[in-house]
Amino acid sequence: MLLVNRAVLFNLLFAYFAFGDPEEEQGVKYANKCEVCKVLATELEARLDETGKTNDVLEIGYSVDDVVPKKKKEYKKSELRLVESMENVCERILEYNIHKERTDSTRFAKGMSQTFKTLHGLVDRGVNVDLGIPYELWDKPSVEITTLKTQCEDLLENYEADIEDWYYNHQREIPLIRYLCSERALKGQNDSCLNENLDIEKNIKKQKKKEVSKEDADSKKSMKDNSPNMKQEL
Repeated sequence: MLLVNRAVLFNLLFAYFAFGDPEEEQGVKYANKCEVCKVLATELEARLDETGKTNDVLEIGYSVDDVVPKKKKEYKKSELRLVESMENVCERILEYNIHKERTDSTRFAKGMSQTFKTLHGLVDRGVNVDLGIPYELWDKPSVEITTLKTQCEDLLENYEADIEDWYYNHQREIPLIRYLCSERALKGQNDSCLNENLDIEKNIKKQKKKEVSKEDADSKKSMKDNSPNMKQEL
């Protein structure tokens, strides 16, 4: 069992401290522009979905004697909603973890990575795991995540006007990830990461499992249905 644990630990540490570009020599691979834009667009649209569920109406204008009626505007279509949605949107990235067992943009995702789940499991079983950082810091945002947050803030600042234009004029027609990333921030650059979707891959695997299970069930049913005939022939 100890040999197995050592083998598992070696493979996990190799995955964790993968080699490649200079920064990867320390197990670090920062997000590229495509990954940054993808995360920003995903989180901002998610935030807009949250703030768009209310039916509140805002009263706009100021009057000393309250004789002049104030203008009314739906919160869903207001500038206030956009401002509140954009505010601290990049803070949401601190909920992400780096999933080093993946190589594409889905390595940036919420939830504990499979690598760290396994490492935590080994620690719980009494295995001494040394990653070069204190155990209590294992679940803190990594340098890739904190850097991604900063990159997100820079991108948000640089494309704030484009986001506002999308919000007021195009949000019902074009997804933000296409409007902001493909057509602007990444125009003429590699935007292939925008099509990488972990959920789709999971659904495909689940569907394949269902098909295999159905085939097994049909096969067993067929054998059961034929068993009386086999006995009769015997």
